Amino acid sequence: MKAESRFSFRSPMFWHAAGVGVLSLAVLALIIRLGYAWTVSDAGASRVLESKNAQLESLKQDTVPLRGLDRRVADTRSRIQSFYDERIPASYSLLATRIAELETKSGVQLSHLSYSQGAPGVDLTEISMDASISGEYPQMMRFINGLERDKIFFVIRAMQLNGQQGGQANLRLKVSTWLRSADAAASGLPRTGSGEGASAPPPFFTGREGN
Repeated sequence: MKAESRFSFRSPMFWHAAGVGVLSLAVLALIIRLGYAWTVSDAGASRVLESKNAQLESLKQDTVPLRGLDRRVADTRSRIQSFYDERIPASYSLLATRIAELETKSGVQLSHLSYSQGAPGVDLTEISMDASISGEYPQMMRFINGLERDKIFFVIRAMQLNGQQGGQANLRLKVSTWLRSADAAASGLPRTGSGEGASAPPPFFTGREGN
């Protein structure tokens, strides 16, 4: 029996079967290892993909305010240009003429009117007007309302009622409007705060004489 066992142990068939078994175990271990590595790799790839998707979504949200920005900028520029064309006088003389027309229409008397210009801006320069008017209260209100509702863009900065006598009142006004910077420079008006002020041109006095 011992001789047969030794013979079987040394048999090539035994060693062949043993080799096949060991090789099978190695292959199985390799398959398990590859499966585990694949699972870990797939989970890591999923996490990376989710992170990238989250970053992409965040970038999309950040760019939402910029969508259509070029169109909005073009619309804004168009509205600004329309405002300039419709409500900014083309020259100083047109501005003075319009003040004369408002004086005539309201019935007030302008005893003083001077102009000065502020520092030039990129597109516009502020024109300051210092005016003293007299008249009855309804006339002064018509003049003020005319300024506020006029096609030319006027802003009333200050008003001071100086006195009233015999139904007549005196009112001092500080009013601003704007000219294109090139037109303001060509007007020759003194700078605001220089202590000087250009008096109203002839069209202004012509309008008053028509009362």
